[in-house]
Amino acid sequence: MDLTVVWAFIIAFAVAAYVVMDGFDLGIGILFPRFPVGRERDQAMNAIAPVWDGNETWLVLGGGGLLAAFPLAYAIVLPALYAPLIAMLLGLVFRGVAFEARWRDSGHRRWWDLGFFAGSLVATFAQGVTLGALLQGITVEGRAYAGGWWEWLSPFSLLTGLSLVVGYALLGACWLIWKTHGPLQDQARRWARRLLPGLLLALAAVSLATPFVESQYFSRWFEWPGMLVAIPMPLLVVLAAALGWRSLSGRRDGAPFLWALSLFLLSMIGLAISIWPDVIPGRVTIWEAAAPYESQIFMLVGALVLVPIIVAYTGWAYWVFRGKVGEEGYH
Repeated sequence: MDLTVVWAFIIAFAVAAYVVMDGFDLGIGILFPRFPVGRERDQAMNAIAPVWDGNETWLVLGGGGLLAAFPLAYAIVLPALYAPLIAMLLGLVFRGVAFEARWRDSGHRRWWDLGFFAGSLVATFAQGVTLGALLQGITVEGRAYAGGWWEWLSPFSLLTGLSLVVGYALLGACWLIWKTHGPLQDQARRWARRLLPGLLLALAAVSLATPFVESQYFSRWFEWPGMLVAIPMPLLVVLAAALGWRSLSGRRDGAPFLWALSLFLLSMIGLAISIWPDVIPGRVTIWEAAAPYESQIFMLVGALVLVPIIVAYTGWAYWVFRGKVGEEGYH
C-alpha cells in the first residue's frame, strides 16, 4: 500500500468536506445583505448556527495534514500564497466574531451584519484566488519558492475567486431553500435561479482558461486517453445543472442543494484529473513532497482514530438539527 497516495486522498477528502460544509454558510454570509433586517436575517443565521463552527474543522485537518504529510509542499505553498491565505483567515475570524456579537450587541447589529457579510466575502474570494494561483503554477527553484510577492495575483486567479463567490452563494441559497420556509425560502429560490446560470458561466470560463495556464492540463484533457474522461464531463455538468434548475420548481426542498453539491463534486473531479499526481501542479509530485514513511505511519494511526470521530460527531450534529428552522429555532 502506497501511504503517500493514502495521505493524498485523506487531505483531498478533508478539503472536499470543507468546501461542501463551509461553502453553504459562507454563501449565506455573501447573500446576507439581500435579506430584510429582522426576522429573515435571524432565520438565516439560525439555519447555520448549530453547524457553522464545526464545519471549519475540516479546514484545520486539511491544512495540518498538508504540513504533516507533505512538508515540502507546505514550505513552498505557504510563502507563495501568504497574502490570500492571511486574507482568508482574517475573513474567517472576523466573520466568526460578527456571528456571535450580533446576538449580544443588538445596538450595533447593523455593523456586525456588515462584518459578517464582509468576512464571508473576503474568505470566499481569497479561497478562490488561492486555488487559481496554485493552478496557474508556482515558481520553484530547487526545494524552495522563488517567485515574487504578487505572483499569486493574475486575471486567472481573480476569475477563480469570483467563480467561487458565485458557487458558494448558490450553495447558501439552496441550503436556505432546504432549511427554511416562508418569505426567506421564496427569496432563496429567486436567488438560486439567478446564481445557477451564473455558476455555469463561471465554470465554463474557468474550464476554457485552465488548459492554457499550464501545459500539462492541455495534454490531460485533449490528448488520448484523457479525452475519455474529458468528453463526458461537460455533459454531466449540463445534466446536473438542468436537473438542479428543474428541482428549483419542485416540492423536494433538499434537491436543489444536492444538485448544487453535484456541480461542486464534478468540478473537484475535473481538478483532480488536471493536477494528479502533483501536489504543486507541474512542479512537485506527491511523492517528492511526502514525509518519511515512518512519519506517515505514525500520523495514519492518529487519522484512523480522529477522522471517524469527526465524521461521527458532524453527522450527529446535522441529524439532530435536520428539520426546518423557524423564527425561534429548529422544529
